[in-house]
Amino acid sequence: MGIGDDGALVNPSTNTQLVVATDTLVESVHFPADASAEQIATRALCVNLSDMAAMGATPRWFTLALTLEKTDVQWLSGFSRGLAEVAKEFGVALIGGDTTSGPLTISLTLLGEVPIGGALQRSGASPGDSIYITGTLGDGAAGLSVLEEGATEGSVLDRAIGRLRARFYRPQPQVQAGQKLQGFASACIDISDGLVADLGHICRASGVSANLVSKQLPIHSEVTQRFPQQALNWALTGGDDYQLCFTVAESNRDKIDLLIFQGELDATMIGQIQPAREGQCLVLVDNVGAEFNRGFDHFGH
Repeated sequence: MGIGDDGALVNPSTNTQLVVATDTLVESVHFPADASAEQIATRALCVNLSDMAAMGATPRWFTLALTLEKTDVQWLSGFSRGLAEVAKEFGVALIGGDTTSGPLTISLTLLGEVPIGGALQRSGASPGDSIYITGTLGDGAAGLSVLEEGATEGSVLDRAIGRLRARFYRPQPQVQAGQKLQGFASACIDISDGLVADLGHICRASGVSANLVSKQLPIHSEVTQRFPQQALNWALTGGDDYQLCFTVAESNRDKIDLLIFQGELDATMIGQIQPAREGQCLVLVDNVGAEFNRGFDHFGH
């Protein structure tokens, strides 16, 4: 039972655990103030679905808490279209929520299912594990950059703008990839705040360090061509990519590499997990502890 009563009733599948994740998006912090209602909706739900992917879960239901400065029927119509489009694609149902007055803010709580004991977590990485990333890195930061520039399509140089805008407003949550990693990945996280920052969460949860090989980072050619100076830093710290970073023990590497070879998993090996160094869980790049911006800071510190 969904919308229409004081609460929703859901029936989880047999032999599964519920996975619950919440994300809040605030205007001018998580999306530009001039974003359309449809763009805001697709981004909000895709970002939340990415958390399900990082746990290896199948998304099932979600609730929405929507704060608006005023009632706007046209805006709400566009928002509903964007939300419904993504919900249909991933098979999730809106089952409740709340509306209130105030600065534009969207909070989504997503519920999914995972086989008992099968959830991917951040805490299982061990020295010797290989580090992989799905898709490409730097697209989210590049997309935000072209939005801030107000760049328009038209020239050969700017033909990537449409793709980068789509990557920002409609990132591709790696739900199927997360499900395929069950039983193979020793740890997993989605890239929201930047590769260095999010891989750092795995390192701290697992009590290890990591070394990334910069030349192995998968960066789309359109990003390296249009933003040659920023591409590597965006790949390391830009955030908003919503790809999966995961680790794989040596005993499972052949299985993951076979999935990649067969085209069932779009992923690239980018480094290795190492022991913690003098009690510190570090993320190194090319074995150097360079000073990198550590990713998006939600409180601006």
